[in-house]
Amino acid sequence: MKLLYPLYFVYQWLIAMPLMLISTVITSILIFLISPVFPNHKISYLPGILWGKFVCYLFFIHVKISGMEHLDRKQSYVFAANHQSAFDILVIYGWLPYIFKWLLKIELRKVPFLGAACQAAGHIFVDRSNPVAAKQSMQKAVEQLKNGVSVVIFPEGTRTKTGKLGKFKRGAFLMALELQLPIVPITIAGSFERIKGWRTFPGTIKMTIHPPVDVTTYGMDESSALLRNTQEIIRSGL
Repeated sequence: MKLLYPLYFVYQWLIAMPLMLISTVITSILIFLISPVFPNHKISYLPGILWGKFVCYLFFIHVKISGMEHLDRKQSYVFAANHQSAFDILVIYGWLPYIFKWLLKIELRKVPFLGAACQAAGHIFVDRSNPVAAKQSMQKAVEQLKNGVSVVIFPEGTRTKTGKLGKFKRGAFLMALELQLPIVPITIAGSFERIKGWRTFPGTIKMTIHPPVDVTTYGMDESSALLRNTQEIIRSGL
């Protein structure tokens, strides 16, 4: 494989990267146009699903999924996943067959095409530097969950710099407790090794969907215990 990497490196920059950028622009435009017409409908998620799968295949990323049998398609969930690299978003978009909203850092709103598409799709931007605005964003997420839509959040708040699981923030767990909705821990393994700086490496990413955590056994003052339990479940899959 090491002997082939120089060829892959050329392929990455001359073919894969341009195609990824083109597909991202096309996908963003489609989502921007379709989402207002078909809000929270599977058809508005189809461009994102195809985009996630296409980009992973483009970079020779093999995705393995386990644990789908734990999910009830009629149930809303708070999906909590670890965050190792940009491939995590592609894997979740492409292989998690749910209508969901992302909780995204507000900086992504400024990304050309992508930011406008996320806003049109109703994904929720969180300004971590502004506690008042962050609280309002979490309330928007609560409203989405009340309407039967699931939410995906990275509790670490950002990508890991070391490959190890980072410290979790409490927002997702308070939200799940408030609405008494199950939290589904998701472990993404192998994603950190697929990107080093501006270079990508072919390989396998595994997404493990763990059994939902029943939050009804926790009181509102036990969010820290719920956080620790979810964190340990995610860690067990790494």
